[in-house]
Amino acid sequence: QVQLVESGGGLVQSGDSLTLSCAASGITLDDHAIGWFRQAPGKEREGVSCISSRGGSTSYADSLKGRFTISSDIAKNTVTLEMNSLEPEDTAVYYCAADRTAFCGLGYYYEYWGQGTQVTVSS
Repeated sequence: QVQLVESGGGLVQSGDSLTLSCAASGITLDDHAIGWFRQAPGKEREGVSCISSRGGSTSYADSLKGRFTISSDIAKNTVTLEMNSLEPEDTAVYYCAADRTAFCGLGYYYEYWGQGTQVTVSS
């Protein structure tokens, strides 16, 4: 059974940093790409970042302006998303997703999804 468990969300102030983790079980990051997505209230889900299987390449939404960094730990089967200089506009539920493919893309199909973790940034 595939499980993706997000953690690390919380309430922070504008300008703070937060690191989200996505722990995968039932799959391996050797052959699965991982994506981070977010959905704010009343808005459509949007892609944030993704990392290819084995961590070979990454992709980010243009709107993030270099504030977020994605990385993977193959041994721990975990992907992290480091978020810096957080803004109130970053408030959303953040989801990680996985698909058995070598490459990643924010517009690609992802088969497995986690339950999400809430990130709230106050001004």
